[in-house]
Amino acid sequence: MIVASWNINSVRLRLPLLLDYLKERAPDVLCLQELKCTDEQFPRGEIEDAGYNALVHGQKSWNGVAILSRRPLDETQRGLPGVEDEQSRYLEALTQDGSGAIMRVATIYLPNGNPPGTDKTAYKYAWMDRLRAHARDLLKLEEPLVLAGDYNVIPAPQDARDPRAWEGDALYLPETRQRFRTLVNLGFTDALRACSDAGGLYTFWDYQAGAWQKNNGIRIDHLLLSPQAADRLESVAIDKDMRAKDKPSDHVPIRAEFRE
Repeated sequence: MIVASWNINSVRLRLPLLLDYLKERAPDVLCLQELKCTDEQFPRGEIEDAGYNALVHGQKSWNGVAILSRRPLDETQRGLPGVEDEQSRYLEALTQDGSGAIMRVATIYLPNGNPPGTDKTAYKYAWMDRLRAHARDLLKLEEPLVLAGDYNVIPAPQDARDPRAWEGDALYLPETRQRFRTLVNLGFTDALRACSDAGGLYTFWDYQAGAWQKNNGIRIDHLLLSPQAADRLESVAIDKDMRAKDKPSDHVPIRAEFRE
């Protein structure tokens, strides 16, 4: 079973790339972030024609998340519990692998938080605290769980080509990284780091200053696995080639394969 995550940065603009990806890589589940469209504007017909069911939590012009699955989806949570949130950043569902076993998947678009020291940073940290509380409850279910998405967190220096350039940025502030570690330390496994300790593994390259051409990237898209999912993990890949395509997102998909 393959579960992938991709900040698509406008699903309507990148629809041809999305359909190509679904055809070429054929993930069983694809978690999308930054849809930049409402539920009604989401290209559901094209997605269904490609063989996928879709759950969508959209928002006009900004944010928005979705889960695509080749098998049925049962929505379990829309938005993080506890506080009414005007921003569409979290969606969770149950799906199945090829053997019929249940897997819980969440798509996450964690706030950016910039500029530091503003209400945006406070919102980011409050959102992370709510995510941690909900994730703790999910772990009690003792089932395969993947928290997939754009976390807007650079976890460690090896996750940036030039970590010094990110000092003072909300993605790399000590408080941001500490909150991410606290989340992982609940009992989650960072899927990529379970498979490789190598540097140079990035999921985002800015559109500015030739970042892609210079490979000046960062790793901010993560797959966090419950123990039951981690036990089934076989491999992780970053589809870096997607950044070289025409009119790409500034993020690329990351995907994990699990035993069924």
